[in-house]
Formats: sequence, C-alpha cells, structure tokens
Amino acid sequence: MQKQKFGMVLPIVLLSYFMIVLDNSIIFTSTAKIAENLSLNTQSLAWITNAYALTFGGFLLFSGKAGDIIGRKKFFQIGLIIFSISSLLVGISVNDTMIIAMRAIQGIGSSILAPSTLALLMDSYQENMRTKAIAYYGATGGLGASFGLVIGGLITTYSSWRVGFFINVPIGLIMLLLSVKYLKTSTTYNQRLDFLGTVFSILGVSALVYSIDGSSYRLTALIVAIVSLVLFIVQEHRTNAPIMPLLLFKDSERSFAYLTRFFFIGVGMAYFFLTPLAMQRVYGYTPVQAAFGFLPETVPQFIAAGFVTRNVKMKNSTILSSGIVLMFVGSLLAAIIKIQTGYWLAIALPMVIIGIGQGMALGTLTVAGVAHTTPELSGSASGVVNAVHQIGGSVGLSVVVALTAQYTNPTISYNMSMVWITVLSIIAMLFSIGVVRSDR
Repeated sequence: MQKQKFGMVLPIVLLSYFMIVLDNSIIFTSTAKIAENLSLNTQSLAWITNAYALTFGGFLLFSGKAGDIIGRKKFFQIGLIIFSISSLLVGISVNDTMIIAMRAIQGIGSSILAPSTLALLMDSYQENMRTKAIAYYGATGGLGASFGLVIGGLITTYSSWRVGFFINVPIGLIMLLLSVKYLKTSTTYNQRLDFLGTVFSILGVSALVYSIDGSSYRLTALIVAIVSLVLFIVQEHRTNAPIMPLLLFKDSERSFAYLTRFFFIGVGMAYFFLTPLAMQRVYGYTPVQAAFGFLPETVPQFIAAGFVTRNVKMKNSTILSSGIVLMFVGSLLAAIIKIQTGYWLAIALPMVIIGIGQGMALGTLTVAGVAHTTPELSGSASGVVNAVHQIGGSVGLSVVVALTAQYTNPTISYNMSMVWITVLSIIAMLFSIGVVRSDR
C-alpha cells in the first residue's frame, strides 16, 4: 500500500501559524527598545500587548464561524493579508497611537489565521494523518513561542526591533502565493452569521481580557464581561446559527480538553514569561543569554512532539495525561529546588521535564479539543480551542503575577511564582483525568 503524504497543505498551515505565534513572542523581548525608540511611557507600552490580546481573543469565536460561511481558504488568505500589512505598519510606526492601532489590527489578522489554519488541517486530512497533522500544529505553537524569545533577543540586540515585524511581510506573501496554488477551495456552509452573538462574544471576551490586563476600570470591565458572556450563552442557546454551538460542549472529551487546556496554557504562559525575566534579574543574564537559557525546554519539547506524531497508535488521552503529569513534576521540582541553587539544577533540569510534558500534551490537547466534530462544526471547534488558549494564557500569567506582586525581591518572587504555577498544573492534571475517562 502506498504511504500517504501530507503534501503542501501542512507546511503552508504550520509556517503561517508559526509566524503569528513567533511574532507574539518576539514583542516581549523588544518592548524596552520600542519604548526607547518611540518615547513611550509604561501605560502606552502595556497597550502594545493589550491591544493585540483584546482583538485576538475577542474575534476568535467570530472568525471560527465566519470561516465556515466564507470558506476557509478564502478566509485564511484574508487573514494573511491583514496580518502582513499590519505587521509592515507596526514596523514603520512613528508614535504610540500608530503602533497600538496597528497591533490591534494585527490581532484581528491573527484571530482569523489561528482557527483557519486548524480547520484547514481538519479539512485536508483524515484519521491517523489528521491526528499527526494536529500534533504537528500543537507542537508548532510551543516551538514558535520558545524560539520567539531567542529570535527576539537576537534581533533586539544586534538589529532593530522593527525587523521582527518586517520579516512577516515576505513570509506572508510567500504563504499567500502558495495558498493560491496548493490549497483547495473549501466547502462553504449556507448559514447566516449570528451578529448578536458576535457582538456579545467580542465584548465579553475583550472585557474579560481587559479586566485582567487593563490599567483602570478593571472591576467595571469584569462586570461588563460577565453580563456580556451570560447574554452570549443565552443567545447561542436561542439562535439557529450560533458562532459557538453549545453542542460542542455536550461531548465530555472536548469539554474536559478545553478546561485542561485553559490551565495547561496558563502554566505554560506564566512559566514562559517569568523564567527568562528571573534569569536576567537573579543571575544577571543579558536578554540573549536568557533566551538561549530557555533551550533546555525548547529542544526536549521538539523531540517529544516528534515522538507523539510517530506514535499515533497510542491512545491520545494516554499521551495527553502523561504530558500533563510531567509538566506538574517539572514545576514541582523547580518550586522545591529554588532558583538560588543555580541555573543547571533550578532552571535547566525542570525545563527538560516541563518541555517533554508540553511537547506531549499540546498537540494531543488540540486533537481532543476537536474530537468527534462534523465538518460544519470544525471551524467553530477550532475557534473555541484557540479562544481557550488565548484567554487561559492571559489569566494564568495575570493570576500568578497578582499573587506574587507583594514580593519585591526577585529571588523570592520567582520561587513563590513556581509554587502557584505548580498549583495551576495540579488543576490541569485533575481535568486531564476527565479527558482520559471520556476517551474510555
């Protein structure tokens, strides 16, 4: 029997997804240079990240459904165009207003690309090939985030922060040309878009993200978020064409996968951003040294993700739960050893274990999050997976930072952060049991 091949769809999708994840990571190693170059205060600098998070998280559910109606190929190409042009405009920004506005538009482009790329994989491959492709997709997210630190550190140190955004333009153009040639025209579904649900979801998710990351009126934003999200659920129950079909949550494997992913990515985001910062503050590392100091997490993650794609005969839930347990073990080890012990024991050793766990869990969580979906539901399911990913990361990081804000000593602050990161990993581990039971 002839061995099946992925063809060009997989590299087009993975490189496009890698681009948006990488770009979101690069910004964190470039903020100091951006502030210096554009004379930004702390509030304006924070909004460079917040504007992106608000539009990315707010438009994800809308984009997942819109792709089903417009056609995933066409919507994917629209996302590439928006993301590439806005990246160029971010790179040439001359003041705070321009860069914040362009980052918001860039977030809209990402909100289209993220669910569109996952839905294209589900349309293009079946059975074991689909499982492998989605595992590669999950691994790409982790690798893009990790390598973004290294690339961002190198670009910021040896060139201009603007280069980190300019490189998206040729990559986006190449992906657009390849998509025209190699992506098949997607099936469209004759459905109307739920505009009321779209308004409630964008308002609710955006207000929720702002209530966590905003600088003022956070309580008001939280109230708006709760009211909007309740009205959103009511609307999705009433309408015949929901942007987030509640049917998605009737499958227990998918529901537990969403909950597990929420806390899993919260652990990953908190660890990912606090550890390089601690290496600089405690050990006196430069940004480039801290970025390379993260490789003990990145390399094992890549190897573990490759293991997952080669072992599709193993139960998805078994690999997933094993990865979550390893992430917990690594977090617990870092909390016990403490950062003052030194880089190799306190950072590198736990990183290896956490990296293996993340490599095993990220792709398999994505598989579980879209399990048992029909073609007309795959876009919505992809939107929910990405929305949970985006919101879970923001919540996890913000909660850990808030719980350790009283500690001014960087050593004590990081050690306490690892305690709370371990708590979040325990919650993720408990929810992963639900995925295992549902799979049985």
